[in-house]
Amino acid sequence: MGKVAVRVSVVCGVAVAVTAAVVVHRKMKKSGKWEKAMEIVKEFEEKCATPISKLRQVADAMLVEMHAGLASEGGSKLKMLISYVDNLPTGNEKGLFYALDLGGTNFRVLRLHLGGKGRGIVSKQFEEVSIPRSLMTGTSDALFDFIVAELAKFVAQEGMDFELRPGRQRELGFTFSFPVLQSSISSGTLVRWTKGFSIEETVGRDVVAELTKAMEKQGLNMRVSAFVNDPVGTLAGGRFTNNDVVAAVILGTGSNAAYVERAHAIPKWHGLPLKSGEMVINTEWGNFKSSHLPLTEYDHELDAETLHPGEQIYEKVTSGMYLGEIVRKVLRRMAEEAAFFGDTVPPKLKVPFILGTPIISAMHQDTSPDLKVVANRLKDILEISNTSLKMRKVIVELCNIVATRGARLSAAGILSILKKMGRDTMREGEKQRTVIAMDGGLYEHYTEYRNCLENTLNELVGKEVSETVVLELANDGSGIGAAILAACHSKYLETDE
Repeated sequence: MGKVAVRVSVVCGVAVAVTAAVVVHRKMKKSGKWEKAMEIVKEFEEKCATPISKLRQVADAMLVEMHAGLASEGGSKLKMLISYVDNLPTGNEKGLFYALDLGGTNFRVLRLHLGGKGRGIVSKQFEEVSIPRSLMTGTSDALFDFIVAELAKFVAQEGMDFELRPGRQRELGFTFSFPVLQSSISSGTLVRWTKGFSIEETVGRDVVAELTKAMEKQGLNMRVSAFVNDPVGTLAGGRFTNNDVVAAVILGTGSNAAYVERAHAIPKWHGLPLKSGEMVINTEWGNFKSSHLPLTEYDHELDAETLHPGEQIYEKVTSGMYLGEIVRKVLRRMAEEAAFFGDTVPPKLKVPFILGTPIISAMHQDTSPDLKVVANRLKDILEISNTSLKMRKVIVELCNIVATRGARLSAAGILSILKKMGRDTMREGEKQRTVIAMDGGLYEHYTEYRNCLENTLNELVGKEVSETVVLELANDGSGIGAAILAACHSKYLETDE
């Protein structure tokens, strides 16, 4: 076939697709289906509304739960878990340390060479590994054996520069991004799984013991020196380079936050007096639930279909794992009740979680005049090619509604932490700087989400306070922080000094 024939074929193909889209759109308008589709979108937008007054109610409700969670175990939906991190990094830490960062469907292994005072991080190497879905709902042994096998491969690639001194073990900081009740800096029992994991036999067990058992089985000469949650690790990593870091927020697959609390404000702490007078608290704010949260029928449907119905409600409206699924559910209803994509419902639109948040982000942030990115994603992911520009604009608006609600509710959560630390107002004659370390792919890569969150937070705290509050991206913060905390709690600390 010659070049002219190919061009004619392509042009004809495009013309057919455009014609089909126009026909679908006209049929919808004629039958009143377009109005029905727009009603669904409008109703959804109204139910997702987050006026400033509502956000303040959310922040105040979360603050009440924070106080209750600090008062007693089980006293609140917010676990307010004691991290056993009462001494944060100074920047003087030195040596070779490792981290295992298990935060969701992927995990990272890292190696960090810390240079000591004034030298910071000399070198960093890492690898990222995807966890097979079957292991997320399999057995505890299978999951930890797989993780340790990958960790052992990472260590096996080391050269002579990384050889241990005789009689020493490698030391690991273990970031575990699930609710854990800690009993020390290097031990803790799993409260429950989240983010698609469901291995019942692990619940109630010491997670460090499970990992250690797998390491011993495979002959890996390594010990866990620090066991932390991802926001705690991120906070520690941020503090290593910036003394003004007092909190950390994770916005990725899941959502959580940690902050530095005064010891006297933790009634449930019955341990020895803290020399620093402070303790890092892991809020587990993903499990926050309140009548003030703007939930829709799609949120209730999604919740009922998850592995843990009734749990992690705040996370389900703010985090990366769920935003795309909410959009899919609204589109499916529009397809079923308003023939939005034609006479038949596209089969792929019935597949749960087919619209990942990276896809939603790409469509939301499409700046091309004809929304070509939206058209391509619909065609590639959902096999839908008969969309008009007007239809694509509606899909972008749906992405905007879901992302805006999530970002604004995340800002309300940050406000509650600022309130708890007494940093939501200015004290006379004092201009303290409050830095919050931010980590997670949702915050890092979804620009519209990030900008909306930051603008909303500025609106909530006002101009004067907003000038003292800084949200700082901390790339790989949780993994780096865990390795640094392993250095802080090294069993060789005294002999090295």
